[in-house]
Amino acid sequence: MEGLVVEVAPGGDGSRAHALAERLGVPVAPYGTARDTGGLCLLVGERGLSLVGDGMSLAADLSRMAARLRPGNLSRELVVRASRIRRAAGPLTAVDATAGMGEDSLLLAASGFSVTLFERDPVICALLGDALARAAADPALAEAASRMELRGEDSVAALPALSLSPDVVLLDPMFPERRKSAAVKKKLQLIQRLERPCDDERGLMNAARAAGPRRIVVKRPAKGPWLAGERPSYVVSGKAIRYDCYAL
Repeated sequence: MEGLVVEVAPGGDGSRAHALAERLGVPVAPYGTARDTGGLCLLVGERGLSLVGDGMSLAADLSRMAARLRPGNLSRELVVRASRIRRAAGPLTAVDATAGMGEDSLLLAASGFSVTLFERDPVICALLGDALARAAADPALAEAASRMELRGEDSVAALPALSLSPDVVLLDPMFPERRKSAAVKKKLQLIQRLERPCDDERGLMNAARAAGPRRIVVKRPAKGPWLAGERPSYVVSGKAIRYDCYAL
């Protein structure tokens, strides 16, 4: 995390900023330092945590997902359809092995899954943890958030060591070609200053299989290749993305 600093915006919690900086092993800098130097910072503000750099700001904000969690909408979500296991007995469990901003995990949790989220990058993990804390205080999201557990670990190492096999393992490795809009491309570039796209597709797929799930679900660009070259059992497709499903 060379060059990263933590800053406190006006109205932000200074003690929280110092605790975060200590945990990440980065300095606390005066407000505006990253803007003036062209660096990257985690900004602690009144409304939570954001990643700031290159004239852009990125926060994990699950509140904008609230409308998608309504029952009539939730059942149409591609990730929910791809992960649904018919005639399942008891509560379902899922592992989101590449959690990112946590949006697909929230949809699964709202549909009844207990979801364990793995995020290996400590800065992205901090952003997601902040979003989950805010979601827990939001009446529209609290129930789903209560079924989400975040772990700041590399899932490739953690998945084979899970004590219980999940019903579903969800994989959404970062692929820069997936999204087309200029605004999203810029935000993806901001994240890529921290974490590079997946460079070991086979290792990720093998780790998911080693967890012993009933199904592996892989999020892909609509016209992208199969992950690690593996043909899925079936596909749930939308206009821009698809979910490749591997029945095990």
